[in-house]
Amino acid sequence: MDLFNRDSAAEHIVSDSENIYEIGDLLLDYLKQLKVKYVFGIPGGAIEPLYNAIARSEKAGGIQSIVARHETGAGFMADGYYTNSGVLGVCCATTGPGTTNLITGCASLYANQIPALFITAQTALNTFGKGAFQESSSSETGVDTLSLFNDITNFNSMITHVDQFEQVLTSALRKAFISPKGPVHLSIPMDVFRSPAPVGKPSFDLSMINKPSTLIDQGSVDKLCDILTSGYKIVFVVGDGCASSINEILEVATLLNIQVATTPHGKGLISPYHPQNRGVIGFAGHETAYKVTHEESVRYIVAIGARFGEWDSNGWDNTLLSEKLIHVSSDSGFFNRTPMARLHVLGNISSIFNRILDYLGENSFTELSAINPRIEAQMVGQSGRPTRFYKLVDNLAYNDDSVPIKPQRLMKILPRLFPYNTHYLADVGNAMAWSIHYLHPYKSSRVRNVRLSQQNVWSGVFRTCLEFSSMGWAIGASVGTAFACPDDPVVCITGDGAMLMSGQEITVALQHNLPVIFVILNDSSLGMVKHGQQLTGAEQTSTDLPQISFSRMARAMGVDAFTIRSPQDLLELDIDEIIHKKSPTLLDVLIDKNEIPPIGLRARSISLKK
Repeated sequence: MDLFNRDSAAEHIVSDSENIYEIGDLLLDYLKQLKVKYVFGIPGGAIEPLYNAIARSEKAGGIQSIVARHETGAGFMADGYYTNSGVLGVCCATTGPGTTNLITGCASLYANQIPALFITAQTALNTFGKGAFQESSSSETGVDTLSLFNDITNFNSMITHVDQFEQVLTSALRKAFISPKGPVHLSIPMDVFRSPAPVGKPSFDLSMINKPSTLIDQGSVDKLCDILTSGYKIVFVVGDGCASSINEILEVATLLNIQVATTPHGKGLISPYHPQNRGVIGFAGHETAYKVTHEESVRYIVAIGARFGEWDSNGWDNTLLSEKLIHVSSDSGFFNRTPMARLHVLGNISSIFNRILDYLGENSFTELSAINPRIEAQMVGQSGRPTRFYKLVDNLAYNDDSVPIKPQRLMKILPRLFPYNTHYLADVGNAMAWSIHYLHPYKSSRVRNVRLSQQNVWSGVFRTCLEFSSMGWAIGASVGTAFACPDDPVVCITGDGAMLMSGQEITVALQHNLPVIFVILNDSSLGMVKHGQQLTGAEQTSTDLPQISFSRMARAMGVDAFTIRSPQDLLELDIDEIIHKKSPTLLDVLIDKNEIPPIGLRARSISLKK
């Protein structure tokens, strides 16, 4: 299909009573082509023409406005929404401080390669240079907000005339989905926004713009097939780029008895009880994953969909980043981080592993139909409970019922309380470290006999944000996740420091009846900083927070809340009621502040920079 078909019969919104069809209405019609349902942001005078269009859309049952409490939270919501729906996240903000408040959210999406459209306003063109209220058009007369987006977007432009609008918008949207994916930004002056659209409906058809390519480098795939069947010992390292292809990858791993480690980003894609899973390599990872990737007998390490930044390369580990490495990715940009690799395999990962499965079938390997019963038998031990094939740093604390509750014990209990379709988001800080190492949801990926190359999966059941690592990310992202998955429970695991930064977004979940459960690890401190100072020998300073009752704070906002002091308090919760009441719940968990999180990798990296 021609992506720019000028004869597109796309539906459009017009107010019959007023016969209004402005630039804002045209913008929303383009977003409808991409199946966008929500625009996350905060209104203001200069962006009001867009909100007028959204109001007309809402009356017609179309795109809705979701009002965040801070523009940064809106960016995080767009992240959570896209990664669980595959639909473009859209944010908007007014001029001046509304725009600058978007910067952190946009930078986070850019670092994590999340496609999104950021729309910001400007004062009217004829006020530029005159010192208008919140003018942000030029560094000579104010703050040049357009320039602030130059290095954190795939496309950045101001639209100064209505006749530019369609060409610039469609170019931006294409850039959002071209690898490496990422946010794009358009700045639109108020008078341009309120102008009549030059056309009565979209001129271009963008409905296929997000269709993934199925292309592969066949020559490299053939080499990979030869390596996988060479008889040498091989380990897979799985990153979050495997989200839509994890079932095929696990079929190959099971057929060839290849052990699998995941990066922290890839943790949520594989069941912790899959017999090939050896845990997480990298930040807050597991010793078993480290050992299996460092065995001398391992000839090849096949990294699939991995980013190889600091924390998922185990601090740029020389064993991972060596001639043993074979890097499989749908984004050639990540190959820049692995120039030492023996082989780079570029292409759609589902297509690559379906080709490998075809190759294995053609060469009379084990029947695929025999995989499922064998795996199911291995995943459940003699006790009838799932068996985990990797070890924890502190198994005693994991099973300790003492008071105050230990974070390790909390992570063990959570997946035993919530159903298999729960989405867990771990915030930056100790919450992230505790979750990566100790949180093991029962169901991440499914083992099936059929291949699921078209499965609409993006993030598994667990997500965290390692690249830009913004505190409060999980709070906004959990709200966006709930909009994308309205029938699933969403658990946000965050710290008291992040909650004090961004906790107001809980009221968005309240306003829209979203069943988000906010789990606050309350230790009255900036925990990762405090423990990092201890581990690196730094001065113990500036980490104390006041003792806050987040339960009382939540109730003051109209949110149901519970104070958790012991494992028994958790086990006595009526979880069925909590997840079915269609409103958020806050669990204020008073954790043992003396427990040291598994952040040794981070501590070492900081120490090396001294």
